[in-house]
Amino acid sequence: MTFIPPPSPAICEQLTLEISLTSQMQELPSFSTSGGRWRAYLNQLCLDTFLHWLRVEEVPNARVWTQTGTLPSLWEFTNGTAIACDDMRLVLIPTTAIDMAELRVPQEWVDIPNWMADYYIAVQVNPHAGWMTICGYITHRQLKTKGVYDASDRAYCLDENDLIKDINGLWITRQLCPEEILRNSVVPLSQLPLTQAESLIARLGNPEVVFPRLAIPFELWGALLEHGGWRQRLYERRQGLSEQWSIQQWLQAGVSNLAQRFGWEISQLQLAPRGLRSRETGELQVYLSRHLMLAGHPYELRVLSSGNLKDNVWRFELRNTNPDEMIPVGFKLRLLTEDLQPFANNEDTAKQAIAQLYVDVMLEPGEALVWEVEPTPDGYDREILRF
Repeated sequence: MTFIPPPSPAICEQLTLEISLTSQMQELPSFSTSGGRWRAYLNQLCLDTFLHWLRVEEVPNARVWTQTGTLPSLWEFTNGTAIACDDMRLVLIPTTAIDMAELRVPQEWVDIPNWMADYYIAVQVNPHAGWMTICGYITHRQLKTKGVYDASDRAYCLDENDLIKDINGLWITRQLCPEEILRNSVVPLSQLPLTQAESLIARLGNPEVVFPRLAIPFELWGALLEHGGWRQRLYERRQGLSEQWSIQQWLQAGVSNLAQRFGWEISQLQLAPRGLRSRETGELQVYLSRHLMLAGHPYELRVLSSGNLKDNVWRFELRNTNPDEMIPVGFKLRLLTEDLQPFANNEDTAKQAIAQLYVDVMLEPGEALVWEVEPTPDGYDREILRF
């Protein structure tokens, strides 16, 4: 192995960080191609190292933009990792190129409205030597203005001379110019009909399609990826996994390992005893729960069966984790169909401080729902729950 020394801090303003042995040795989930596994490894090294430095030096509450459980479904398809940093979003773009001549940002991070960031950070990673260098950063607005779009691999390319080299300058600039416009506008993506999404997932879910992101027009690809539930289904299909999001199966056989990574678990609720004279404790009702952070406070989302599982009648509930705290005015709990369409009585809004929000639904076997909460929970990504 040839050791390539990191750049000397004395001759440049670029920040070089050591990659911990723990990061280098950690296990990763499965991916459909060797390229996907290598991409995930580099992104994980980059994320762990940069996020540790960021929390220590600049932003203690910085976190991964989505949940960590969603990261494999991102890295399966594209390079880059987003970080939520107070009111900003950063995207790390790692590369192993020795000659860092340009920054290449995949189009997904630039032109998908829900994915685009305020800043893009070029990172040179040397996993064998155990270090990485922050080569510079650029805003979304500057990338769209100065960058050159390469249609061959759908990336925005920027010469390394156009990067702002000193990462510390980012925080200074935000303090001195808080009103600076960081993002350009992008064209909204059309929602895909359910039948078209299912057709695309079936086609691109074949792992023999090595570059699914280049196999269909970007307008379709971007819309498919923007829907977190469909992106997750596509990832699972490429791994050859069976249904992972069946509520009926979870209640009968336990929550799938994959869904547990998203925070889902089985809980029990003590029901009141029947009859006023009864001294016996009430029955235990089993339900599914997931903890959320809304506006800095912990909440619990519950999914409960109303009666026999075969009846397929369900209640979604949102409660404050603290039983003494109420849900504030304006909070919303909403259910949508798999292709994000509303239906009658699909939403509950807190018109006054209230103990819980809930929505009751009766579903056909195999029907699926997507849940939403306002304000948006930290790390939220759409999930498809199948009943």
